[in-house]
Amino acid sequence: MEHDVRPIEPADAPALASLLARNRAWLAPWDPYRPDSFFTEDGQRAEVLASIRRREQGTMMPLVITTDGAVVGRMNLNSIVMGAFCSATLGYWVSEDAGSKGAATAAVGLATRMAFDRLGLHRVEAGTLPHNERSQRVLEKNGFERYGYAPRYLRIAGEWQDHVLFQRTAD
Repeated sequence: MEHDVRPIEPADAPALASLLARNRAWLAPWDPYRPDSFFTEDGQRAEVLASIRRREQGTMMPLVITTDGAVVGRMNLNSIVMGAFCSATLGYWVSEDAGSKGAATAAVGLATRMAFDRLGLHRVEAGTLPHNERSQRVLEKNGFERYGYAPRYLRIAGEWQDHVLFQRTAD
């Protein structure tokens, strides 16, 4: 199996909508509340186009995760800040079928290298729910270190939830 990441394209909207609709229950405990329209082709087209606009503004690098060329998830380098900070926040998900097959681990490694080598960032951070041990292992396998705990950090599954914070620096 060949895992990869690539910049998102408008043509990815149908595949993402299908993947999200099939994995809605699987992703629900880890994601913010999403309206029904988010899981449609039109909803994903709007998400993709908004992400591409943020990429053009330099504040985001939206990517799709692929296995053997098929889209199996999504990844973003969010909140890109240059200057003295040179940092971004990493977020990602993979389909239930792609879980435990190395897709997320490979994608985090590829996106982190992209952040450091292509974007010139110094630091990438990521947060996980405390009980999301699979995602924590993915980050640790890629050299991320736990550096903090953020109470009530993000609204996930309709509730403000604590997060374990990880980071990796270019050096």
